[in-house]
Amino acid sequence: MEKFQELEMQAKKKLQLADHIATMTYPLVQDSKLLMSSIENIFLAYSYGMGSVLHYDLLFKHIPQFPENFNSKFDLFKEKCMRKHDLDPDHLSVMKDLRDIVLAHKKSPVEFTRKENFVMCNDDYRLRTISMKEVKNYLEKAKLFIKSVNSIVNSDTIFANKK
Repeated sequence: MEKFQELEMQAKKKLQLADHIATMTYPLVQDSKLLMSSIENIFLAYSYGMGSVLHYDLLFKHIPQFPENFNSKFDLFKEKCMRKHDLDPDHLSVMKDLRDIVLAHKKSPVEFTRKENFVMCNDDYRLRTISMKEVKNYLEKAKLFIKSVNSIVNSDTIFANKK
């Protein structure tokens, strides 16, 4: 199995996990810390999806070799893959937002629950709130992105298998 296929499968699994947490586990448990867990899995789904497209293009020599860090992959994806595969530019801003949320969570010295929201504070006591509505919005956008990734990486492999 090629690297891009493995990454596509991982992206689908992370998206399913995020969806399950948001739609099944969270309503049952009502613990707003699960919102952050769902956000992390959505980010990973985006990241694996982006990696899948990059490795797919690398396999077919559409892009040069790239370092395995988020910033390098993100820049290359933005410059070479977005236009080539006609992807919605909104996905880039969503990916960046999700990354900012995940990094803010890692650096956050204080986090707590207020009503049904998950709240993080940074060192300057600026608040960042995560709500279920926001998580569902990110989930819907991630589903569209993964669907696009799926159609990109499976387009040529279908023709290759028929020969």
